[in-house]
Amino acid sequence: MDNWDEIRTAFQVARMGTVSGAAEVLGVHHATVIRHIDALEKRLGAKLFQRHARGYTPTEAGRDLLAVAQTTEEQFGQLASRIKGLGEEVAGELVLTAITGIADLLCPVLARFQREHPKVIVRFLSDMRLFRLDYGEAHVAIRAGTHPQEPDNVVQPLGRMQNALYAARSYADARGLPSSEEELGQHSFVGPDDPESRAPFYRWLRERVPADRITMRITEGAASIAALEAGMGLAFCNTHYGRNHPDLVEVLPPRPEWEAPLWIVTHVDLHRTLKVQSFLSCLKAEAQGWACV
Repeated sequence: MDNWDEIRTAFQVARMGTVSGAAEVLGVHHATVIRHIDALEKRLGAKLFQRHARGYTPTEAGRDLLAVAQTTEEQFGQLASRIKGLGEEVAGELVLTAITGIADLLCPVLARFQREHPKVIVRFLSDMRLFRLDYGEAHVAIRAGTHPQEPDNVVQPLGRMQNALYAARSYADARGLPSSEEELGQHSFVGPDDPESRAPFYRWLRERVPADRITMRITEGAASIAALEAGMGLAFCNTHYGRNHPDLVEVLPPRPEWEAPLWIVTHVDLHRTLKVQSFLSCLKAEAQGWACV
């Protein structure tokens, strides 16, 4: 297995599904692609692809090889990302990933950072997926909950996110508001589709409200806010957002047991680069003014 070109060719054939597609991606003649596949199959003594009229489909042996090839390809990409981050100029891409629901906090940070470093292109990945910093998928991650445990990451506390229970004014006008915890069961709620959600305020809610009162169930934070503002039920959100949106009414104020710790996570190989350190300085300075942390 001393010829990476052949393995890379097989990876691209599997990804594109055709010899011509792989040849275009690799910038080689289609005959070179076929030659690489034939040579690799001969060396391994196994068929890596089933050939058919529509293209190439990996066999079981092919899938095993391609899993390794994909990891290697990703690690090369990670290496390139690290090398690019070693320059002394704050320029190029800064990739930030964060939990959903705090874009209103982070966008002013990103705006300030871009004003200070106009050569930077920001990619803000707000997603439920846990992005792999060790594969170079992001420079900085903002995470919530338990202390991140990945061994090659640098983890720093950012504060504790305060959350409160809110209703839209349209909901309050139509249904009224609970005057005590005992009246919560008379109201509708926006909550997680996952009944085992580990968010502290959702655990609290499950103990006090029947499951059938969670009448709008969502999978990500932006949908929860949209449903709250549409008057579909009571919902939790961070106090920074709630206080800055006059159409929302605070039903129950923030409590310590509803708080979630926030963490700044960076990979050890990128942590001390000028670009990452510049962004972290900007983030920490802005976070001092956050009303909900």
